[in-house]
Amino acid sequence: MKRTTRAALAAAALVLAAVPALAQNYPNRPIRLIVPFPAAGATDLFARTLGQKMGEKLGATLVVDNKPGAGGAIGSDLAAKAPPDGYTLLLATTSTHAIGPAITPKLPYDTVRDFTPIAHVGDAPSIMLVPVNTPAKTVREWIDNAKKNPGKLNYASSGNGTIVQLTAELFKAQAGVFVTHIPYRGTALAVPDLISGKVDVLFDSLPTGMPHVRDGRLRALGVTSLKRSPLAPELPPIADTLPGFESNTWFGFYGPKGLPADIVARVNKAANEALADPELKDKLARLGIEPANAGTPEQFAKMVATDAAKWKKIVVDRKITND
Repeated sequence: MKRTTRAALAAAALVLAAVPALAQNYPNRPIRLIVPFPAAGATDLFARTLGQKMGEKLGATLVVDNKPGAGGAIGSDLAAKAPPDGYTLLLATTSTHAIGPAITPKLPYDTVRDFTPIAHVGDAPSIMLVPVNTPAKTVREWIDNAKKNPGKLNYASSGNGTIVQLTAELFKAQAGVFVTHIPYRGTALAVPDLISGKVDVLFDSLPTGMPHVRDGRLRALGVTSLKRSPLAPELPPIADTLPGFESNTWFGFYGPKGLPADIVARVNKAANEALADPELKDKLARLGIEPANAGTPEQFAKMVATDAAKWKKIVVDRKITND
């Protein structure tokens, strides 16, 4: 029995000794970066843009691997079940790790227990869009009009359970208005009806919405970030009218659970250094993404926990499903 115990302890010691060695040599081959959404989308373009610069900092190539499906759950599940050696990372978003658990409680993984947070790397605010013939010129005027016409106004979304719907429901909850939901299969299909006046409001992403504003086809009343966005500094935050209102699509790096601390620190450092690069900032601005101060893994985990709690409350209170 003693001999067996000594053998087990020796084997465990070898495993523990191998972890620092693994981290010291990291990375010595390409890193797989799982993007749980389709190629050519915003998350994919962000991953490729940031991944190239981070690869330079790490001294290794980050190879983007698109694994779309189930609202990001398929790719996230693959990352959760990958070996914790730093050679499989996940670019997660608000949809996968904040909204997903609230909308789909039976996910094949736990977004907290099965992942190692690494870095918060970007944010994409949305804008409140209305038809140009809408009498309201400000968020306050739009709210006042909605209160005078309960149930007569409607809002478009990119589908049930999406951040577009949840942003509108958060707005309704804080403004105290009753506005009917009209789901579409993507905001691109909703924009023509918004332009024609069949739809009264849409919370669209900044890069896809602003061209319609600058062409004079739509009016933007505000931005969903707490402060003015450098991507559209002319727009006031909705929070100026509804204190505390905020809805951003965040992006962040995760690894599988058990990822060694040295590897986490190395990837986090590379993210911080890449995000400070002026050339990268300019490229991200063209994608409609504000680079985040990656901060620490602990700060990232805390931010996600707060965001997830906010969206869970909206999902529960407003009885939102993805059906």
